[in-house]
Amino acid sequence: MAEQQLEQVAAELVNRAVRGGASAADATVHEADDFSTALRLGKIESLKEAASKVLGLRAFLGVRSATSFSSDFSPPSLERLVGRTIAMARVTSEDPASGLPEAALLGRYEGDLALFSRDVGELSPEDRIDYARRAEAAALSADPRIKNSEGAWFEASVGRKAYANSLGFVGSYRSSYCAVSVAPVAEDGGMQRDYWYSVARRAAALESPEAVGRKAAERTLRKLGARKMATCQVPVIFDPETARSLVGHIFEAVRGDAIYRSASFLTGKLNQKIASERLTILDDGLRPGGFGTRPFDDEGVPASVTPVIENGVLTNYLLNCYTARKLNLRTTGNAARGISGPPHVGPKNFYAVPGTHSPEEIRRSVKAGFYVTELIGFGVNIVTGDYSRGAAGMWIENGEFAYPVEEVTIAGNLAEMLNHIEMVGDDLEFRSALAAPTLLVSGLTVAGT
Repeated sequence: MAEQQLEQVAAELVNRAVRGGASAADATVHEADDFSTALRLGKIESLKEAASKVLGLRAFLGVRSATSFSSDFSPPSLERLVGRTIAMARVTSEDPASGLPEAALLGRYEGDLALFSRDVGELSPEDRIDYARRAEAAALSADPRIKNSEGAWFEASVGRKAYANSLGFVGSYRSSYCAVSVAPVAEDGGMQRDYWYSVARRAAALESPEAVGRKAAERTLRKLGARKMATCQVPVIFDPETARSLVGHIFEAVRGDAIYRSASFLTGKLNQKIASERLTILDDGLRPGGFGTRPFDDEGVPASVTPVIENGVLTNYLLNCYTARKLNLRTTGNAARGISGPPHVGPKNFYAVPGTHSPEEIRRSVKAGFYVTELIGFGVNIVTGDYSRGAAGMWIENGEFAYPVEEVTIAGNLAEMLNHIEMVGDDLEFRSALAAPTLLVSGLTVAGT
């Protein structure tokens, strides 16, 4: 279905809702062609190709609202969907913060955001399977100690999305992505596993399968001989993959829903210093090819760049229209919506701005410390900021990796951790809507034996 047809379906669904008695309505329509395969030791374990289309409707009766969805686009089905949604809205509670955006806020970014590439859809199933097979083969051949594999995967998706509302906004855009990953297993007295992956909007931008396989093997081999360690308080370096999770906790803490519920350690901290002056975090909806990039959010508000933390000062919370009304602020264009349910607050491209230090320079600055390559568990309390997560990585002695470490716990408090960021790396890469370079945090407790 062409984008124009998707827009027509969305607009017609909204019109049906208004004709059916809704005071306002909006609709989103998704269409996608998805592919995924999993191999292990060269043999295909799963293979899936799926074409899907689905639509969601939100209908308002004053300050009451309800949502519903369907994959049946036939006129009788749409009529039933509208009737059900309006009937549900009649029995929901009133909520003065609900509603569409003010008409003046609606719009879209008109430039090319590089969200779609034809080469993803042009890859044959054989090419896609071969990506995974080559990545696994490269990992298995990298070292004789790699004797097994948890598998290799390739995914690809090409899709379209349209949005319309009763204020007259109609828009759509195409997107694509593909990804290859592999998880080898090494054995040398004990067994270890790790992984690596590459993901991109364009097939041509993927790392080669061989490079992915070699990196996965390197990450796995360096874990062999991992030890436990005594509890200590030391500088901790988060590599980009684990630093990304740290940035993710910050995102959860600046979401408007956490703020208006007073369920974040950053509630009431707007325009206050809450982090090291070395830390700047942006939420950028305009980054070309970004995994959180889009011309407009899921309420029809145009994409923008929102500074969240500037040199340690909290400058903005991230909001959709609902949370903005609850806080008497203005939406930051962060409405994200699946097919079912109302919009929530989601990231655009939420990332820590890179610094000037190379990862090697950061490591060499540490006389004795812990380099984190893996985090385990979910021991983070966004309300209090308390942080406690299982971890694995490398022990650093005199600026060099000394030996691998496993079965330890990193403990601290996010408020203190943000203020103790001592160095920010120059190695930022975007592999999702959340991203961070290497970060050095001083004075954390690493709990071992």
